[in-house]
Amino acid sequence: MGHRRHTRALLGTVGMALLAVTACSQDGATSARTVRELAGGAEAVRAREQVEQEIRTTVDHWDVHTALTLGLVTVDDSCAGGQAKEWFFQDGDDRYKIRCTMYVTAYFGADPHQVPDTIDGILAAGDPETSPIPFGHDFDYATKVVDYYRGTTGDPQGPGTGEPHQLFSAGTATLDWDQVRQQGTRQLVEEPRACAPGVPPVQRCLREPASTGVTTLRREYGMVFRLEFPSRNYFTVYKDG
Repeated sequence: MGHRRHTRALLGTVGMALLAVTACSQDGATSARTVRELAGGAEAVRAREQVEQEIRTTVDHWDVHTALTLGLVTVDDSCAGGQAKEWFFQDGDDRYKIRCTMYVTAYFGADPHQVPDTIDGILAAGDPETSPIPFGHDFDYATKVVDYYRGTTGDPQGPGTGEPHQLFSAGTATLDWDQVRQQGTRQLVEEPRACAPGVPPVQRCLREPASTGVTTLRREYGMVFRLEFPSRNYFTVYKDG
């Protein structure tokens, strides 16, 4: 009897130790090796390619159906490992093993003398229900922007607010452009950030074409429009399975 009790106690101790190891593993930060393996796995690759292609198809639609001329596309794509268990300040980063996020921005050249027609054409291209362009003539502020550039109304955001430079659609896209009428300092579209060092598939940074920048587009066309897509979390693996 004493021998059996000793055996059961030993097995119980081993079992508790294994549970503790499992819990620590589950609650710990994801290793760099695991992040690389998951980021390069078939499921992550498929999700990455699908999301990027969807966004690029939308960019091509803007290029074909508006007066804007596509000049530069930037893709910033990174996969981050989950953090160790967060006991106090919880933001959810301890719930997953890996999460991959993509940011895509497109830069277009345009004629600064045709801004009202250019923006009005964007709204016309966005009017059909099936259009991937989220701005149409039902967007009252956008029509006021067109009227402002045509000289038929005042500042779209109210007297003294000055020249507009952005259209925003929550969760879909943000369209910015160079100010062309503002007196004094004009707000201009900035150059994209330089690529951060990193190795695919954990980190990817594309500037296509690499030889083109915002300054180059502005010099060639006169002004620049920037179409910025919100971040897309395209691949997540949670610690709990």
